[in-house]
Amino acid sequence: MPLPPEFHEIARRVNNWGRWGADDELGTLNLVTDEVVRAAAATVRTGRRIPLALPLHRDGLQTGLIPGRTNPLHTMIQINYEMFGPDAVATSDDTVTMALQAATHWDALTHVSHSGKIYNGRPATTVTPHDRARFSGIDKVPHVVSRGVLLDVARAKGLDRLPSDHAVTPEDLSEAADFGGVTLNTGDVLLVRTGQMRVLLDGDKHAYGFPSPGLSIRTPEWFHTHDVSAVATDTLSFEIIPPEIDDLWLAVHALDLVDMGMLQGQNWNLENLSTACAQESRYAFLLSAMPEPFLGATGTPVSPVAIL
Repeated sequence: MPLPPEFHEIARRVNNWGRWGADDELGTLNLVTDEVVRAAAATVRTGRRIPLALPLHRDGLQTGLIPGRTNPLHTMIQINYEMFGPDAVATSDDTVTMALQAATHWDALTHVSHSGKIYNGRPATTVTPHDRARFSGIDKVPHVVSRGVLLDVARAKGLDRLPSDHAVTPEDLSEAADFGGVTLNTGDVLLVRTGQMRVLLDGDKHAYGFPSPGLSIRTPEWFHTHDVSAVATDTLSFEIIPPEIDDLWLAVHALDLVDMGMLQGQNWNLENLSTACAQESRYAFLLSAMPEPFLGATGTPVSPVAIL
């Protein structure tokens, strides 16, 4: 199905191609300046650390819904191996085979394309089997450290979890910011909580993935207006699934990654963070979410930590 005019109109309004130069591969992470990081560090009051990643294991969240996206296969390749002879120091070693977006992860700007293009107008054909992503691979992201803001959409509405057919709108995001008493700053990383993670933590992997609440096609303009640097959610799909517009799949992915050049994350466990922010009555914190520098990769596992 061709992309509808409504999509192209939004794409035009949020487009950042050329904003940081024709050679840019970083997108909205350019907004995270030294000053932004210094201000983010100043949000730390107690030093309380909240991990946001899911565990990596073979019985992970992947069900086959996304072809080829496999859960981690962890294998021991040495166990107490006396490499240097009997009674010497022994070593144990492991290897892992997994999809890079199997659990808590960042999508690189090359994760999707539309109209034959990736971010900054480069051809989608620059992603190849042998050279991988020649431009804007996840290895081009040197660090993700900024002020994090939890937009707890579910809690702001007095809910544990949004209904599975709820499209999170710009109005919902503004309501959650008001609920948290937060004014958004340039370069913020937004964590949008729907409560959908509760379904996975309760053991229903299939219901977690589909159907799912998620971001509306209207939210990229809100992100663009507020000059945020990245957005992550507690869902498999990031955006609402099934989509708001029939057969328009991954529209929010395309607008965020391709047109805006904005990093996005999925499967972040925001449940403990939701509790901590409610306890401390503050919803902004220092966030460290460093990507693994896989050369030319279109995504990466991440183990984020919010520091309050």
